[in-house]
This record gives sequence, C-alpha cells and structure tokens, in this order.
Amino acid sequence: MTEKDQPFIDHLIEMRDRLLKTLLVVVAIFACMVPFANDIYNFVADPLQARLTEGAGMIATEVTSPFLTPFKTTFVLAFFVAIPFVLYQFWAFIAPGLYKHEKRLIGPLMFSSIFLFYAGMAFAYFVVFPLIFEFFISSAHADIKVMPDIRSYLDLALKLFFAFGFAFEIPIATVLLIWSGAISAKDLAKKRPYVIVACFAVGMLLTPPDVISQTLLAIPMWILFEIGVFFGRLIKRGKGKEVEDS
Repeated sequence: MTEKDQPFIDHLIEMRDRLLKTLLVVVAIFACMVPFANDIYNFVADPLQARLTEGAGMIATEVTSPFLTPFKTTFVLAFFVAIPFVLYQFWAFIAPGLYKHEKRLIGPLMFSSIFLFYAGMAFAYFVVFPLIFEFFISSAHADIKVMPDIRSYLDLALKLFFAFGFAFEIPIATVLLIWSGAISAKDLAKKRPYVIVACFAVGMLLTPPDVISQTLLAIPMWILFEIGVFFGRLIKRGKGKEVEDS
C-alpha cells in the first residue's frame, strides 16, 4: 500500500466507525422504546383514528402486521430521536477538511438542521395530518365505512414525516449554496418563479393526490426558500467583511 492510499483507507475506517456508532445509538434507543411500541403507534395513528366514524377502526390485512407495524414505527422513531447524533457524526467526519472560518458555521448549521427537521415533522403531525385525513374521510360515500390498514397508514405517515422533515431543510441548502459561491442570492431571487413551480411539483410527488396536502407542503417550502435567501445574504455579507478585514 502506498503512502497516498493510506489517508484514503483512514477515511474509510473513520466512516465505518462513525456509521457503527450511529447504528449502535439507534439500536440502543430502539431497545429502550420497544416496551412502548403499541403506545407509540397509537400516538402516530391518533390524527386518523380520532376522525374515523363511530364503530369504525383500523384493521390489519396481514397476519404479521399487528406485531411488526408497531416495531417498525418504533425503530423509525428511534432514528428520528437519534438525528442530532447522526448529524454530529456527519459534521465531525467532514470537519477536518474545512477551513477555520468554515468550521464556525458548523454549530449554527447543525442546530438549525436539527430544529428544522423536527419542525417539519411537527408541522406534518399537528397541521397536515388532521386536515388531509378529515378531507379524505369526509369525502367517502355515506355507505362506505372507512377502516384503514395499519401498515398502509404507517407507510403514508412515514412518507409525509420524511417529506416535511427534509423539505424544512431548504433554508440550510439555500444558505450553503450562497455561502459556497455556487450561486448568488440575487440570482436565486431571480429564479423565484421557477422555485415556486418546483415547490408545487415536489409537493405533488411527495404527498397524497389531493390539493390540500400538496399546498401545505409547497407553501412552507417556498417560504423557507425565501428565509434561506435572506440569511444567505447576511452570511455572504459577513464573509465579505471578514475577507476585507484580513
């Protein structure tokens, strides 16, 4: 092995170690939550169950669903809880390759990423879920008793959680683009009409086929884009002043 190959191998070993640490943390959190698996699933399903008609309930169309679905819910929730540790491991891995002034952004960006991801999930659970489930159930014919499958509901809920969680990271992505010099805030602002169209296109792809949920994802994405452009201008201006002072 040559001396050039050694640093690359060291990076791979470090990446493996950090991935193993992340997995161990997720598994440890999951093990602590397993006794409450059914309660966790009931909490996730409450926005739908609270809107089912009297006498209706959720069903399981597969024999293993009543056992596996709560466990799947708990494992994904364990990953969500471990997000701060996951992001810390990511930032710690790339930190050695950053300059001193770049490292100063890691703390605020990591905190903002965690906060925005959780904010997106909370927005989905407390705002989006009640609205879209009320719309779907009220749209059913009077002779139809709505009794959703527990596994299908979980798949939909997780899809929305991830969609809104990552969509709320738009300000971070926007700030990084402006700060890195890939594009200026002025140029991004000029592309606003295309961004709005893209937001609605993403909302159409990531949410159920109804106008309400698509709009509830698209509008926050657009607002978050504007917030990212605003803070990107401030950070770029501060970076310019640092260069002048140096």
